Amino acid sequence: MAVIDLDPIPLHDTPILGMATRPYLQSPKVYGGTLDVEGGAGYWVEYPDGLMDLTRTHWIHPESQQNGANENAATGGPPPLDAQTQTEIEVKGDPKRRIRVSNEKSALVVVDMQNFFLHPDLRNHPKGLACVQPLMDIIPKMRDRGMKILWVNWGLTDFELKTLPPALIRSFQKNGLGGFGSELPGNFGRLLMRDAFNSALYGPLQAEYEKGKAKGTDVWIHKNRMSGLWGYQTALDLYLKENGIRTLFFTGVNTDQCVSGTMVDAYYRGYDCILLQDATATPSPGGHENTTHNALNAYGFLTDTKMVLSA
Repeated sequence: MAVIDLDPIPLHDTPILGMATRPYLQSPKVYGGTLDVEGGAGYWVEYPDGLMDLTRTHWIHPESQQNGANENAATGGPPPLDAQTQTEIEVKGDPKRRIRVSNEKSALVVVDMQNFFLHPDLRNHPKGLACVQPLMDIIPKMRDRGMKILWVNWGLTDFELKTLPPALIRSFQKNGLGGFGSELPGNFGRLLMRDAFNSALYGPLQAEYEKGKAKGTDVWIHKNRMSGLWGYQTALDLYLKENGIRTLFFTGVNTDQCVSGTMVDAYYRGYDCILLQDATATPSPGGHENTTHNALNAYGFLTDTKMVLSA
């Protein structure tokens, strides 16, 4: 059988072959359509200095560099950063790049940082526990920037128990026992049911959410699948559309399951997806590496909390 040589990367690249390793452009490039309406993905603009502008505020017309429509367009540079309403964050890749986001159109999505997945009395998840402090570090900064904090968590009702698909039910049982709605030991309550202690946020995160809720910056959103955006309409998708949020920073557990499921569905719907590498984790072998690889090369961008804090 002949061996197909994939190097060099072809001109018409595919995401898996190196979205994060493309050289800088020679002139600004627009990705996407001109319409930024409900249900539409809008557009990005990439500049020769490595900036990817996700704010959807400056459309670059092909003739702009020729007729000198403005000084920045004529030189191939981006418009000045509006430090009051926009933020630039370094993202991973080779060569280095950065993204510019609109603060009011951005949100931090924290997935399943709940007692059921993290509490030492229920499971051993040291990698998940290691995500708590990075989250505690960046949440105040993102709030101060005017970004929403969305806590997307399992929270089932008795009615929803009757609607769950068999594969999902089986995956949360052991030897056909337990599963959604079953009683857990101690005071943890019924497994991943709304208002049960095992469904509460782990440790200091619950108090952090309560603080943000009082400020009006944090929102708790229930989900009943591994993705918070599955199906025709979900509470998360409705909230994002109603509030004009287009750019999502993903964190939580587990990287390759509920975080990835929600991120991939967001990608399909045209949201901007940024995964924070040090604020998401999974015990699955290779799961974290595969998901971060795809975030970097296909779904959008990969960064970490240190880069966010330095923005």
